[in-house]
Amino acid sequence: MGDAENMTIEVLKQIRDELRKTNERLDTNVGEVRKTNERLDTANERLDRLERRQNESEMRLATELVAVTTAIHQLRDTIVSQLEVKKTVDDHERRL
Repeated sequence: MGDAENMTIEVLKQIRDELRKTNERLDTNVGEVRKTNERLDTANERLDRLERRQNESEMRLATELVAVTTAIHQLRDTIVSQLEVKKTVDDHERRL
C-alpha cells in the first residue's frame, strides 16, 4: 500500500471514530430529552389537576356569592319593612 492509501485509511478511521463519539453524544441527548419529556408530562398532569381544582373553587365561590346576594336582598327587604312599621308606629304614637 502506498502512502496515499495509508493516509486515506487513517482519515477514514478518524472519521469513523468521530462518528462513534457523535453517536454516543446523540444517544445521551436522546435519553435526556426523554427524561425532560417525562418531567413535562408530569408537570402537565399537575397543571391539569390544578386547573380542575381552580374551576371547582370558582364554581363554589360563585354559588356562595349568589347565596350571599340573596341574603342581602332579604335583609334589605326586612329593613325596609321594619322602617315602614316604624313609620306607622310613629304616626300612631303622634296621634295618640
